[in-house]
Amino acid sequence: MRPVPDPYASLSVEVTSTVARVADELRRAVFDGELESGTPLREMALAASLGVARSTVREALGVLVAEGIAVREPNRGVAVAVPDPESVRDVCQARLVLEVAGVRRWGTAAEPERQAVRDAVAAYTAAVARGASYAELNETHLAIHVSLVGLAGSPRLVAMARSLVAELKLVLAQIDRVERNAHDQADSHGSLVAILDSGDIDAAVADIEHHLAHAEDDILAALGVR
Repeated sequence: MRPVPDPYASLSVEVTSTVARVADELRRAVFDGELESGTPLREMALAASLGVARSTVREALGVLVAEGIAVREPNRGVAVAVPDPESVRDVCQARLVLEVAGVRRWGTAAEPERQAVRDAVAAYTAAVARGASYAELNETHLAIHVSLVGLAGSPRLVAMARSLVAELKLVLAQIDRVERNAHDQADSHGSLVAILDSGDIDAAVADIEHHLAHAEDDILAALGVR
């Protein structure tokens, strides 16, 4: 007898562990500003709140510590990390170098790389229009800046940009959401794309330099640094 083909052979599902789901929920709470910098992350209380084993929470906290979202201190346990102003300055300067390098390559970049910038701006604008969560707005906004680095055509530079963005997500989550106007941000990035499409690269460089300098000032001000 010939074997009967399995009609479900092509189906698959991604299995997500409980640890990963707990880490995702804690990450979301931090990026949405529900858990502020310095907030203790108590294993027992979190386990009771989330309905999971304490060992699961312990593993999830280890994930957040590895990502720099949380810190573990001897005899004090784990807490949400507190952004360091000097690190913020360093990250902002590194972003400036990478993003300006990408913008200057607009004229020679491959069309898919240019389209990736347009698509990233469109995704952010759409998220703003539908009133997306702060976490999603943060994610889609920073994706624009990674796409600008992508214009350089270097996977290594893009990897560096993603690493820098990961560091910024935490500090951006601490900024007062009321003071940040997402609609203005969307308009600003739309304007940058228009400048790039016009071919005025010097104007585009000036625009991104201004944007990043303003962002650095906002972040440091939110951290209480002049």
